[in-house]
Amino acid sequence: MPYLNQRIKKLTHELTQCLEKHDVFDSDSGLQQRLLVLGKLNELVKRWIYDISIVKGKSEAEAKVTGGKICTFGSYRLGVHGKGADIDTLVIAPRHIDRSDFFHSMKERLEDCKEVKHLRAIEDAYVPVIKLEFDGIEMDMLFARLALSNIPVNLDLLDINMLRNLDHKCVRSLNGCRVTDAILSLVPIHENFKLALRAIKLWAKRRGIYSNALGFLGGVSWSMLVARTCQLYPNAVAAVIVQKFFFVFSTWNWPNPVLLRKMDENVELDLPVWDPRINPSDKYHLMPIITPAYPQQNSTFNVSHSTLAVMKEEFTRGRNICNDIALGKKCWDDLFELFSFFSLYRHYMVITATAKSQEHYLKWTGLVESKIRILIGKLEYNGGIDLAHVNCKTFNPEPVTYVIPLCILSV
Repeated sequence: MPYLNQRIKKLTHELTQCLEKHDVFDSDSGLQQRLLVLGKLNELVKRWIYDISIVKGKSEAEAKVTGGKICTFGSYRLGVHGKGADIDTLVIAPRHIDRSDFFHSMKERLEDCKEVKHLRAIEDAYVPVIKLEFDGIEMDMLFARLALSNIPVNLDLLDINMLRNLDHKCVRSLNGCRVTDAILSLVPIHENFKLALRAIKLWAKRRGIYSNALGFLGGVSWSMLVARTCQLYPNAVAAVIVQKFFFVFSTWNWPNPVLLRKMDENVELDLPVWDPRINPSDKYHLMPIITPAYPQQNSTFNVSHSTLAVMKEEFTRGRNICNDIALGKKCWDDLFELFSFFSLYRHYMVITATAKSQEHYLKWTGLVESKIRILIGKLEYNGGIDLAHVNCKTFNPEPVTYVIPLCILSV
């Protein structure tokens, strides 16, 4: 037993060294810069809410106690962001501030801020967002108006009552923070979870299976799979969690759902949730991974037969390599070996998105990318095609005409 414990500690140390070599950790200066940017943005939001409150008839005393804040979610909130990663944020405002205020007066205020560049407001998106770069850090800003006259400092977003009397866009905007906080509350040992998650995210990116839009898994889905592994092995260290991750999901009986906790029942809010017993379309989800905060949703509804087949193969590969790592036959570098997409198949299809300006290019390529999974679905119905494997990597030529081979499908 002492030898086994030493071996496990050694594997975890080697895993950490390998991750450091791949530069997945942010620097101390990078962390300080992010805190500084979030502090500036939080003050900007508070001042905006105060000014709008005055415009809408609040007294100075009332406006001062109105509150409002910025919350983070995603990889930054989970503590697994790397260098150059963006920060997902949510602006929480009281009930007298509405979404049109955010996308007009707040947008104007951001445009006047010297630290802000490349600002884009996407008000008609499924989850409305303002994208920007603040002091060199890319950020996504969502907005949610709560049915409260004042926003308390110690606001608990996991409180289900926070969802009362909200429109669906506010519920969806809140979902990111609620899911992230729920994941952290359901994980036994945070440090082991975070190190293992960094490893799995790196593995998924290098193996070409990190993209929710293209039918693979995004960050929140990988986070939930690692969190479920931590629940099954609550005392395991990071190296063991990574090994068990591949064992569990290479043998998982899909489409059985992955759940971090039981589904909420008898909730009075009556918001739509994932439930194949009630929603016929949910029965056709191939790889359901269910978010742990009400209203529970399947975070992987984009997964297709082809992308599931590719991920199953990668899970099996990961399990075999981890077995060899445990036996001393291989090292962590073998697990993170870069995926060689162009040596696998004989036939490829190139999708090129072209635009005449940078602004049009960003919108157009985003639209094209969102439709690729539909193309994959059409190809899968062709009897002569066994697999439609999309490459997550885009290729950007010199930005003269903004021609981009957006994705490459192996057929």
